[in-house]
Amino acid sequence: MKILGIDPGTAVTGFGVVEAGNGVPGVGRLVECGVIRLRARSPLPDRLADLHEGVVALIQRHRPDVLAIENAFYHRNVRTTLVLGHARGVILLAARQAAVRVAEYPPATVKKVVGGAGAARKAQVATMVARLLRLRQAPRPADAADGVAVALTHVLRP
Repeated sequence: MKILGIDPGTAVTGFGVVEAGNGVPGVGRLVECGVIRLRARSPLPDRLADLHEGVVALIQRHRPDVLAIENAFYHRNVRTTLVLGHARGVILLAARQAAVRVAEYPPATVKKVVGGAGAARKAQVATMVARLLRLRQAPRPADAADGVAVALTHVLRP
């Protein structure tokens, strides 16, 4: 099974592709990870279009069985929460258009499943991503490690 994990954002969206099962040893194998960088000063509709195109390209390149995405969290700044919801929407649309199954996980679940605690810090999660996938170092930048953590959550969650 191939899982595309996504940590959505409107400036930087982290992603990780993990292959699990089918004779892959351990938890899985990291296929690719990275970020989709969006032009911070561009109008929101332009950034959302670029994000959609980036996710469509990832889906076409990897043909995942599942797209695992982090649920929106509620930020004190309502605008931040709303804009993040827009980003999630275009990612979910890309998955739907490609007929890819979607799994959604709250941030605390990702931290607990991968990092060992629901309040785990980013560095702890990144370290565990490296350990679980037997990598020499955690994926960089941190947003890429977060995307991989979302994919691993789908693999590890009972």
